[in-house]
Amino acid sequence: MTRAAIDTSLFEAAEAVRAKAYAPYSGFQVGAALLADDGRIYAGCNVENAAYPVGNCAEPSAIAAMLAGGGKRIERIYVTGPGVLPVTPCGGCRQRIREFAAPDTPVICHGVDGEPLYTTLGELLPHSFGPDHLVR
Repeated sequence: MTRAAIDTSLFEAAEAVRAKAYAPYSGFQVGAALLADDGRIYAGCNVENAAYPVGNCAEPSAIAAMLAGGGKRIERIYVTGPGVLPVTPCGGCRQRIREFAAPDTPVICHGVDGEPLYTTLGELLPHSFGPDHLVR
C-alpha cells in the first residue's frame, strides 16, 4: 500500500471515530488513528468527563486499542479535529506516543477545514525522554 493510501485510510479511520467522540463540555471532538507494527489500524476518540482531569484524549485511546489488539509499536499516526488549524497532540499525548514510537515516526495533524501538517514525533517533542533512556 502506498503512503498516500495509508494516509487516506488513517484519515478515514480517525474521522469515523471522531464522529463518536464524547465531548459534551468542550464540543471539540478529536479522532486519532495509528498504523501499528502488526500492519493494522487502530483508532480512538476523546472522551470527556464532568470531572475534567479524568477524561481521555484520542491518542491514548488509540494506543489502548492498539495494545488490546496485539500491536506494540506505532509506525504512523493521524490526528483529526475541527477547524482550520492543525490539531496537534497535547504535551501529555506527545509523551504517551513517545512510549510506543520513535522520534522519526510520522505524525499527521489535521484540522479538517484546513490543510494537514506532516511532521514527526521528534519535531513535536524534541529531545524527548523515552523507554530507551531507562537502563534495565
